[in-house]
Amino acid sequence: MKFVGRAHGPHTIICRPFDDDLVADVAEATEVYADVAEFISAAAGLAAGTRSRAENAEVPAVRPSARGAVRRTELPAARRGGGPSDPGVSRLFGRWTPSLVAGDIPVPVPYGEPGLDWEVELAVVVGRPLHRVDAAAALGGVFGYAAFNDLSAREHQMHSRLWTLGKNADRSGPNSPIVTADEVGDPADGLRLVSRVNGEVVQDGNTGDMIFPVGDILAYVSEVLTLAPGDVICTGTPAGVGFKRTPPRYLGPGDVVEVEIERVGLVGNPIVESVSV
Repeated sequence: MKFVGRAHGPHTIICRPFDDDLVADVAEATEVYADVAEFISAAAGLAAGTRSRAENAEVPAVRPSARGAVRRTELPAARRGGGPSDPGVSRLFGRWTPSLVAGDIPVPVPYGEPGLDWEVELAVVVGRPLHRVDAAAALGGVFGYAAFNDLSAREHQMHSRLWTLGKNADRSGPNSPIVTADEVGDPADGLRLVSRVNGEVVQDGNTGDMIFPVGDILAYVSEVLTLAPGDVICTGTPAGVGFKRTPPRYLGPGDVVEVEIERVGLVGNPIVESVSV
């Protein structure tokens, strides 16, 4: 099943979309993540939508207070040979929930930046509490997956080794709808990840090349932090980002960026000028 969110005052309502572009409200997000299994059962019993999806103020289908983290990077060469023999541990930084948006939402270029950089990533949504679990148990605790674009303000990112500011610009975290884990399978089996800028493919990778599979990442985090239902962990990006190019290339006003992941979904957003508040 697939799920989208809609804004309802200060709350997020999780909805199930249907093929005729109608959605059915299922429950408020805090209720959903209090009992994910019951929510999935209730959603499975819905036969049709009652509300036009186009009328929704769409937002990511995550818990509004969810904690987010993003892996530092993917290094495909290490899996295929020629990379570091010991890649160490998965390095993470924080992503604040207010930076997350749904598709079609305009994303402004922050002040003092030459543009934004694109990063297609697989987002993993936790479905049950995870504390000191092994990789298999962690993978089994996944609720679903989304395509995530970790749009990055590189100038501000590099002002600190922590990267936090450059990774939390306003509206810089587009998410696709969530697809339940049973429809995706194990990402280690290989899902194609693609980024496009104005229709041009600029990244083309595969989750099968990840050094740290999803279960390993979640298990590592759970050693010190109990992951809660609705928390979101993103898993790194393949080669092809803009600031690594010669010369560097960035997203500017008028560009449209899309990221797409096989069996998961697509999210696209226009880039606009920064507007003073």
